Amino acid sequence: MKPIISPSILSADFAYLAKDIEMINRSEADWVHIDIMDGVFVPNISFGFPVLKYVAKLTSKPLDVHLMIVNPEKFIPEVKALGAHIMNVHYEACPHLHRVVQQIREAGMQPAVTINPATPIALLQDIIRDVYMVLVMSVNPGFGGQKFIEHSVEKVKELRELIERTGSKALIEVDGGVNLETGVRLIAAGADALVAGNAIFAAENPEGMIHAMKEL
Repeated sequence: MKPIISPSILSADFAYLAKDIEMINRSEADWVHIDIMDGVFVPNISFGFPVLKYVAKLTSKPLDVHLMIVNPEKFIPEVKALGAHIMNVHYEACPHLHRVVQQIREAGMQPAVTINPATPIALLQDIIRDVYMVLVMSVNPGFGGQKFIEHSVEKVKELRELIERTGSKALIEVDGGVNLETGVRLIAAGADALVAGNAIFAAENPEGMIHAMKEL
């Protein structure tokens, strides 16, 4: 089974965003990954819902929305209004994670949970059966172009073991420093989906890079 590829538009050229989204539409990409940052949970600010409404109109791919913000549950209606397929919230930002997961599902979206590099896999034990996907951050969230944290490969292996042991159907997605070299190791470790930003948008042939990642 080929990996799911979710290009991160955080690395796109915002001056030509429509052109980059057209490229994603033509490509073999499965989803469009959207990082929403608030400058509080992570030390950066990305784009808000007025911009994302246009992204949603332009793309033919399902939206993989990743909220790197405090109190993400406040924005379930806005994410739903985008027509998002997946709403992804951080374990570290949700003291009542189970409730938030239920609210996302009740809104008609697939609930996903993200863990930061320093958050142990074991903390997902009580939520793993309730989520559609777990996103493992392989860099510290907030900025694109960071160096891949090598321990992430072991975390993916550990997460795969937890999913199999509990009978969960959760997918494993990885975001941060993902390229052809790290991607092949992550897939071997058990990852189902790869988020890639710089590796795609800085490539000489972005569409070709997406194809190469699909073939990993």
